[in-house]
Amino acid sequence: MLRLEGAVENIVYRNENNGYTVLELADSSDCVTAVGYFPQISIGDRVSLIGFYTTHRVYGEQFCARACEIMQPTETADILRYLSSGAIKGIGAATAQRLVSEFGEATLDVLENQPERVAMLKGISKAKAEDFSAQLKATAGIRTLMLFLGEYGISNTAAVKIFNAFGAGCVERIKENPYILCGAGFGVSFESADFIAKKEHLEFDSTVRIRAGLVYVLKHNEQNGHTCLPKDKLVATTADFLSVDLQTVSDCLEDMLFDRSLIDEKIEEKDFIFTSQLHLSEMYISSRIKMLLSFPPERISDIEKEIELCEQDSNISYAELQKQAITLALSEGMFIMTGGPGTGKTTTLNAIISILKKKGKKVLLSAPTGRAAQRMSELTGEEAKTIHRLLEVSWDKQDNPVFNKNEKNQLKCDALVIDEVSMVDTTIFESVMRALPLGCRVILVGDCDQLPSVGPGNILSDLIDSKVLPVIRLKEIFRQAQQSLIVTNAHRIVSGEMPLLNVSDKDFFFLMRNNKENISGVIVDLCKNRLPKAYDYSPFVNIQVLSPSKKGELGTVELNKKLQQALNPAADDKQEVTLGSRTFRVGDKVMQIKNNYDIRWFKEDGETGEGIFNGDIGIIERIDKKVKMLKIVFDDKTAAFTYDNAAELDFAYAVTVHKSQGNEFDAVIIPMFPGPPQLCYRNLLYTAVTRAKKTLVLVGIPESVEKMVNNNRRTKRYSGLKEFLLREDSLY
Repeated sequence: MLRLEGAVENIVYRNENNGYTVLELADSSDCVTAVGYFPQISIGDRVSLIGFYTTHRVYGEQFCARACEIMQPTETADILRYLSSGAIKGIGAATAQRLVSEFGEATLDVLENQPERVAMLKGISKAKAEDFSAQLKATAGIRTLMLFLGEYGISNTAAVKIFNAFGAGCVERIKENPYILCGAGFGVSFESADFIAKKEHLEFDSTVRIRAGLVYVLKHNEQNGHTCLPKDKLVATTADFLSVDLQTVSDCLEDMLFDRSLIDEKIEEKDFIFTSQLHLSEMYISSRIKMLLSFPPERISDIEKEIELCEQDSNISYAELQKQAITLALSEGMFIMTGGPGTGKTTTLNAIISILKKKGKKVLLSAPTGRAAQRMSELTGEEAKTIHRLLEVSWDKQDNPVFNKNEKNQLKCDALVIDEVSMVDTTIFESVMRALPLGCRVILVGDCDQLPSVGPGNILSDLIDSKVLPVIRLKEIFRQAQQSLIVTNAHRIVSGEMPLLNVSDKDFFFLMRNNKENISGVIVDLCKNRLPKAYDYSPFVNIQVLSPSKKGELGTVELNKKLQQALNPAADDKQEVTLGSRTFRVGDKVMQIKNNYDIRWFKEDGETGEGIFNGDIGIIERIDKKVKMLKIVFDDKTAAFTYDNAAELDFAYAVTVHKSQGNEFDAVIIPMFPGPPQLCYRNLLYTAVTRAKKTLVLVGIPESVEKMVNNNRRTKRYSGLKEFLLREDSLY
């Protein structure tokens, strides 16, 4: 890291939302282009930057700043340039000259702290002078905040978000309650807030700490899929986490319930606690569904005749359940179609879409992930968008997603079809509900036997269990699908029967190996040699190893090390870079493990956009050490990752079953050996098996397969949606 000091000569570009700035800096010898997050920086400021030089492929050499200390100008010439630059709205070149002539080197101090003296100048009103003062105080506020947070290792990027949220005086607010930093998407951990609190001499059992702890535990459990927690469990967990007594936590919780900071609900005779946000989300979903059911769309006429015409046009004879599904979809306002692989969901959906379009209805198609949307497009022949793209996502000042399609700007459609609904979490489904116009037909498609969403909620299962919507579960495996042992074994697994493991001439294979070393060796050989030779599969494009766990010799971490060494070993002509504990090299298969709405991407046809999402898989095409960037190709999109952004990447030769949701692969390999009990259950195995389109290989011992099949425990998710749907008085 280098230090660069100088005066800001010019602001070339600034993103007002997040403070990203390109500026020209005059140091002692030259004019340098610097880039970084510099909110409130202005022409004429003297700055001290810490960072490194990079070479941009278009703009040439730049100084990439990781830290910035801003000093207000003190020389009259610098003050004049600063004020003349427009840094203070309402002060132009002429006014700047008058101010500097009157107050000299004290100009900025007078502007900020003595607005009554400024108002004495001809042409400057008292209101204008006070506005100048307020602007300078805001500028000083964010600079002070950066210096304060920098002592605790909190970045300038986070400081921008924090200042945008709390405004001037936020340092004092943070000192009084550091825990406001760890609950609003600033990326500040509870431990960091605890450290600040200790430095500021806050009591260990202070009210602000316990209140924050209760919210933290609720938020942490959102990552496990819960939208709420039982009251007794919340109190006990928080007391243990904070190392304070139960009664103190319980009393604090009662205060939070009284002032509605948290919300309590009685569900099945037990008290549950929600954050206000998720309580609102589930209540809104419930009430909106009831409203949509109260104002249904017009029933499609002559449904039986239309089904017959579809059969003739497609040369298909629909099964009875398929006909029922088509009829319900065309006659009801909301409808759910579920079923496993090979049961005709796509064929049925195509008939529904065809009839709706024939009747002049505008139909929109959507899915939670890019790959799921792409597959939906391929199977239906219609354009399908991700939910984020459908709702026209943008970002607020805290870089949180905001949907431009909402109750004030609703979708323009007569019917909306959402596939892979099991993956949709509560907040996303709420956003969809807000964008739906009354009278819009909603068709939800998914497999309720797959794992639930990564985010909080249990949308598909709650909707089905509530029985407020018509549901058809397709069960019959059609003749063509019966030829696939992947399909038939998937249905055996979900029914609690052992899959057939002794068949060697189909698409489902079991290779017996009785120790971890042999299993991992066979997996590497399958990826590198056997499957590519037998089926012409690429281990980077067609083959995916899925493991129930991250940890252990057969977890994704260790398997990725072995697979990278076998499939993409180091070479003198191959660029690589070590970031943290991982060494990435050109050609590596990687996965984005966190939603990042800021990363820009482009396609060959010239289309550009922003956002690489959790679960997206790509190949590293280039590593540029000069500019500290990785160029990664995700299907049809190419994105540039800074080294900082690369912290959100992991190797993807092997991924967990949970991370594979929404994806399908030509070939899937799964290790079968005793692992963590909480990851050895039927639905997880079923989800893994159904990720394979053409070839599935299990490697290990049959006892592990049997254990997973017999364990029908489902991951318990606490949520209130089913309860709210069943209430008569839960209209929002």
